[in-house]
Amino acid sequence: MKHLEGNFQNAQGANLYYQAWMPEGEVKAILLIAHGLAEHSGRYLNLVNHLAPLGYALYGVDHLGHGKSEGQRVYLNRFDDYVVPLKTLLSLAQKAHPAKPVFLLGHSMGGLIAGTYLLEHQSDLAGAILSAPAAKISDSISPATIFIAKLLSNLAPRLGVAALDANAISKDPQVVQAYLNDPLVYSGKVTARLGAEMFAAIDRLQAQATTIRLPLLLVQGSADTLVDPAGTKLLYQKASSTDKTLKMYEGLYHEVMNEPERAQVLQDIQTWLAARLP
Repeated sequence: MKHLEGNFQNAQGANLYYQAWMPEGEVKAILLIAHGLAEHSGRYLNLVNHLAPLGYALYGVDHLGHGKSEGQRVYLNRFDDYVVPLKTLLSLAQKAHPAKPVFLLGHSMGGLIAGTYLLEHQSDLAGAILSAPAAKISDSISPATIFIAKLLSNLAPRLGVAALDANAISKDPQVVQAYLNDPLVYSGKVTARLGAEMFAAIDRLQAQATTIRLPLLLVQGSADTLVDPAGTKLLYQKASSTDKTLKMYEGLYHEVMNEPERAQVLQDIQTWLAARLP
């Protein structure tokens, strides 16, 4: 397996870090990775190590304000600051591997990013995989809280308002400890602006999900407390894709590819991709 790293500038001139893993032999297809909130592209090695030897070239970008990319941590001006760079990443991958089918995988907030990308650019892709996508505002979040988040987004956009519970990512204590010890994982609070932009992006995705028509795989842990599994089910129901699959894994937490049962999840992803190659 070959590994490369690089940077490209976003529309505002910030340097975004990306990396790619390629098989030693022929490339069958490209898989773009959109990582989740507060983490980075380097946390997907379980997926990389499973798929790269099978002929897939995997490309991941650290979103603005994440990982090795520039920008204030977990802050943006608008949600498209996360979505638009996927187009640049796709162009880089296609230049390196012309005429190869391209798939997109997004996890958690990355699932929301990927879903938003599909609303305008699904024709670029042969299919998409959404892992525990942030596709529904939790019922535990009151309308008053959403209103306050939107208000703070305008009045104090950089104010930290909430942090993720690391213990909810996986049942595997080693995964949780590695997450906590990872210097590229942000452990502070999410900014008000990002929270408000995510709420708006979720509303848009749910309103326009019927326009999604490409092959779609959704994978979700039933015991996920970081995103609402009902959002994944709702997205599956709304998508107009004639080729769509929902895999609900009983008892698994948020990061299904980092759970003790990950071998089954990775095999399901492999099987789904292989069936949709030319």
